[in-house]
Amino acid sequence: MVNPLLAEKGSRVLLLGNEAIARAALESGICVAAAYPGTPSTEILEAIIEVAEQCGVYVEWSVNEKTAFEVAYGAAIAGLRSLVAMKHVGLNVASDILMSSAYAGVEAGFLVVTADDPSMHSSQNEQDNRWYGLLSHLPVVEPSNPRDAYELTKESYALSEKYKIPVILRTTTRISHTRMPIVLSGEVASGRNCRGVFRQDLSRWVLVPGNARRRKLELAKTWTSIMEKEGGEPFIRIINPGSSKVIIASGIAFSYVREALDLLNAVDKATVIKVNMPVPLPRAPVKRVLESASEVLVVEELDPVVEMQVKDIAQTEGYSVRIRGKDLIPLNYELSIESVYSAVKEFLGIEGKTPWESIGVVETPTPIPPRPPVLCAGCPHRLTFYIVKTAANKAGLKNPVYTGDIGCYTLGYQKPFETQSTCFEMGGSIGVANGLARAIDNPVIAVIGDSTFFHAGLPPSINAVYNNSHIIILVLDNLTTAMTGHQPHPGTGVSATGKKTTRILPEKILESIGYRVYVINPMKTKESIEAVTEAFREYKNGGMVAIVSRMKCALEVAREARRSRVTLPIYAVIEDKCTGCMACVNLTACPALIVEPGAKKPRIMSDLCIGCGLCASICPYRAINVVNNPTPGYEKLWWEP
Repeated sequence: MVNPLLAEKGSRVLLLGNEAIARAALESGICVAAAYPGTPSTEILEAIIEVAEQCGVYVEWSVNEKTAFEVAYGAAIAGLRSLVAMKHVGLNVASDILMSSAYAGVEAGFLVVTADDPSMHSSQNEQDNRWYGLLSHLPVVEPSNPRDAYELTKESYALSEKYKIPVILRTTTRISHTRMPIVLSGEVASGRNCRGVFRQDLSRWVLVPGNARRRKLELAKTWTSIMEKEGGEPFIRIINPGSSKVIIASGIAFSYVREALDLLNAVDKATVIKVNMPVPLPRAPVKRVLESASEVLVVEELDPVVEMQVKDIAQTEGYSVRIRGKDLIPLNYELSIESVYSAVKEFLGIEGKTPWESIGVVETPTPIPPRPPVLCAGCPHRLTFYIVKTAANKAGLKNPVYTGDIGCYTLGYQKPFETQSTCFEMGGSIGVANGLARAIDNPVIAVIGDSTFFHAGLPPSINAVYNNSHIIILVLDNLTTAMTGHQPHPGTGVSATGKKTTRILPEKILESIGYRVYVINPMKTKESIEAVTEAFREYKNGGMVAIVSRMKCALEVAREARRSRVTLPIYAVIEDKCTGCMACVNLTACPALIVEPGAKKPRIMSDLCIGCGLCASICPYRAINVVNNPTPGYEKLWWEP
C-alpha cells in the first residue's frame, strides 16, 4: 500500500490535517523539517519522518522548539525551503528567534507551524498565537479545514518567498486531528537538490542595533505591502457580496458559520468574508464590504484578533457600521456548532427553535461515572513516586514540596502520590524550585521527565548550583518522550529516523555541573528506597543531590514484549493470604487493581497487569504473586534502551 504522503498527483486520499500540511510541505520542495513533539502538532513531523529518506529530506526531533526553529531557519537563509512545527506554547520557547527572523528574513520559503489548543485538551493554557503575527509583523495564515491546510501550506511557501520573510501557519486541535478526503494537486519529488548557499551579508544577518534599525524599516514596508496587496484569494474570499449583513469568519470559525447558515436556510441572507490570513487582515476587500454594510459579525476562535482589525478599519475609514463579535461569540474554549448557530441566528434576527431542541435529552439508566486520567498500569512513575515518598519518611524529610513539570508524571498531583504541587511550563519544576528554596523552609524536590530535562531543565539545574539553591532534582527517565507518542530524545541514543546516535545520559550532565547523582531502577523497590533515603540524608547535610529513576515506559515494554515474544509476569491476589487491608490499592492506584462491588478483597485484572511488581512489593502479607511463567531475563525490557 502506498503511503498517502507519496501518492500520485490526482489521487484522492484521506488525510489528517497534520498529514495534509506534511504532504503539502513535501510537494513544496522542503529540504529540512524540525520540531519538538507537542500535541496537537506532533503528527506533522511524524508523517514527514516516514518518507524522509525516500524524498531526500533532512528531519529531526530537536531538543526544544527554539533549537528546532533555528535549525529550519538556518536552512531557509541558505536558500532551502524548510518547516518548523510546534504546539502553541512551543512558540513561546522559540519567540526570541521568531522576532529576529522577521527582521533578517529568509532566502527560501520558511513555514512556522503553530498548533493552538482551544479548550486545553492537552495543554496548560489556550493562548491564541495569531498575536505573535502582530507582535513580530509576520503574516499568519489560518485554514478552516484539512483541505484548506493542504492548499494554504503551499500558498504560504509562495508568500514567504515573495516577501522573503517567515510565514506563520496557525492551526487548531480540530484541524490538526480531523480527517478529510483531499485530491492531491501536486507531486512529491523523490530526489531534490538540498545543498544551499549562504551568502555573506553582514548588514542583514548580523542584527546589531544599527542593522536592526534599518531592517525594522524594511519589515514595516513589507507588512504594509502584504496588508494592501494580498487582498484576494487564497487569503481572503467574499461570498454572496452585496448584503448589508456581513459575517467575517477566520479559520475553523468559517466551517461553523457555513454549517450554521445551511441549517438556518440563510446562505443568501448575509455576505460572508472567509479570512484565511487573519494577520495582517487585508484591508481593501474588507473596506469594500464595510462601505455598504449596516452590521457585521466577526466569528473567530479565542481572542478578537480579526474583530480588533475590522474595528480599526471601520474607525479609520469613518464607516458607520455596528461591529459585533465577542458579545455574541465565546471568548474562551473551542467554538461549537451550537454556539455559532445561536450567534448567527440572533445576528440575522431569525426566529424559531434550533434543530436539536426537538430531539430532547436521552436518558441513560446508569450515568457513566467520571473517570479522571490515571497513570497506566506498570507506569514507572508510580513506582518512583512510592519510593520517593517512602524514602522521604525514612530520611525524616518533613513536608517536602514537589515542584512539577509537563509530562505523564504531572498526574502525580493526584492521590495517593501527591508529588506535584506546581505545574506551569517545560522546565518550570527546577526553575520554580530555585525560587521556592529561597522562600520556604520545606525541602524542595523538582520532578522532571527525561525529554523535558533536555528541553528546558539544563539552565535551571546549572542556576541552582551556581547560586547555591538547595534543591533536589528528580529526573524520571522512561527512555522516551512518552506523553506525545514515544518520540526519541538525546537520552535514547536514536535519531528521529531510527538511526543510532550519541546517547546522552542525564546523570553525566548533572555530575559534570556539581550534583551527587543517585541512579535507581524502581523495579528494585527496596534497593531504590535505600538509595533515595541516602540521597535525602545527604541533602539534609547540605549536599547538592539529584536522583535519576530509570525504567522504560510500560507501553513501550508491552510493545517490545509482543514483538520479541517475551512473556511478562502477571500477578494475582492469593485470596487465602489476602486480609483485605487494601494497601496495594490505596498506595498504588493501579488501574489493574480493582475492588468489585460488595467485595472485601481486591483483584488484579490479568489483561491489564504488565508485571511491574509494585503491588507485590508493597503487600505486607505477601499475598500477591506471579501466576504465569515469564520469560527469563524479561527485566531487561524495562531497563535497556
